[in-house]
Amino acid sequence: MFCRTHRGGYRLLVACLALAAGGPAWAQLRVAAWNISTYYGESNRTVPIQTVVYGVFNGRSMSPDIILGEEFMNVGALQPFKDALNTAPGSPGDWDGDFVAGPPSDPEGTGFFYRTSKVVYLGYMIASQGGASPNPPRNTPRFKVHLQGYTSAKAVLCCYGTHMKAGTTADDMTRRLTEATNIRNNAQLMNPDWSFLLGGDYNMQNSSETAYQELVASQSNNEGRLFDPIKSPGAWIDNSGFRFIHTQDPVASNGGMDDRYDQILVSDNLIDSGGLDYIGDANIPYSTTTWNDANHSYRAWGNDGTSFNLGLTTTGNTMVGPTIAQAIITCATTAGGHIPVFLDLRVPAVAGSDTTVDFGQVPQYSAAQATLEVWNAGNVALWNVAGIDLLRYTLAASTGFTAPGDNFTDAAGDPHNAHLITMDTSTQGVKSGTVTITSNAPDQPSRVVTLLGEVVAPGGCPGDMNCDGRVTFTDIDLFVAALAGQSAWTHWPCPWQNGDCNGDGNVTFADIDPFVAVIGTTCP
Repeated sequence: MFCRTHRGGYRLLVACLALAAGGPAWAQLRVAAWNISTYYGESNRTVPIQTVVYGVFNGRSMSPDIILGEEFMNVGALQPFKDALNTAPGSPGDWDGDFVAGPPSDPEGTGFFYRTSKVVYLGYMIASQGGASPNPPRNTPRFKVHLQGYTSAKAVLCCYGTHMKAGTTADDMTRRLTEATNIRNNAQLMNPDWSFLLGGDYNMQNSSETAYQELVASQSNNEGRLFDPIKSPGAWIDNSGFRFIHTQDPVASNGGMDDRYDQILVSDNLIDSGGLDYIGDANIPYSTTTWNDANHSYRAWGNDGTSFNLGLTTTGNTMVGPTIAQAIITCATTAGGHIPVFLDLRVPAVAGSDTTVDFGQVPQYSAAQATLEVWNAGNVALWNVAGIDLLRYTLAASTGFTAPGDNFTDAAGDPHNAHLITMDTSTQGVKSGTVTITSNAPDQPSRVVTLLGEVVAPGGCPGDMNCDGRVTFTDIDLFVAALAGQSAWTHWPCPWQNGDCNGDGNVTFADIDPFVAVIGTTCP
């Protein structure tokens, strides 16, 4: 199913949110973060994992393209999880992954899983290094991917995976602050064209905590600043106002669903309404009355808001139904287990156009027009219409040619835009020039189209002085005007040479009788 508006800009985004957020992520780029709870690769968790990720209820499925997985207890857990993804019913079977262990003092690691048809994996670095006491943070890896089919640095996404220290003591908070500071410092040094996000288990109960503010607050250097795409700050713990975004504890062995520990925060260029971008409105807080918020693609998967201070609702769960809900609970095997969170990203536009526009041979002084087609060449089969940014562009022609001067847009999958380009025919000879397409397509923000043509001597029609294809009495006054000479001729684009009725290459009184003779004829 495709969702489309014509030239709709932001309307395209909003109209498609219900599909993008609620339905399977067979398009756009869906990124999930999931603390899977002390996972060693146990075979008895394979089917529940498959059900959580690819189970379908009322047309909705998590079906992500990237997963940041926490509490992968050793490298041996990597392959079983990857195998579970690739063999799940409904899976495209194109998953690969990597694992980054923690330091010897805390070896729990992060699993990073990605669909090879959607992104190219470029490796990882450690953004925050774990270590010995006092107050050692866990390792925070930064995984780097590039969107398939793109070449620009603006198609690079860096994914930080975090599992911060749990607890409310001063030591716990100091450890979280150390990690948050390291993450922000690392992000400040990143290529500004790259986008980034931080996904995982923050173990924070309140957005006022110093570590959280270190991540999201404005500072003297805001290059590494993160933003909550659902604009939901506050005291999350035991607060029913946040019941739709709570992520712990679905088993209800540690108080039930009452904490927003698991989050995905994003860089500013993922919420600037252009290029690689969050599908949703980061200026609007997440709904406090429904999980199915049409303003956001962000979801706490499985939480339909009926589980506040309880275990995750199974029977009657309106978001995922009983089977997926039970699988989420089964995966959260330990006290204080978690549910996944995800969001969708729209990919950049791609500029497509004719490479050459050829006017052919055009008689001097006649009108010369040709059509240039421009379109959004985003890969609809891979990303879907709603998952590709609107192409926005302008046209500029070189001397001797003209192009429309408006601002234009095109949605991927829409018909091509046709633009009339004109060529100056006042002088004879071979003509060449360019039209430059300046657009928001990061791979080719300036695309040059070659213009070709030749202006030749007018063939003309003797006696047809108004170029209506006939010689009639309406041509008499113009014929008389032509007798004044070519320099005085002001009735272009009809050529002065049409007054040459005797074929001697000039317009003189000798042409009067031949002109009278052709009155009433039609031009060939």
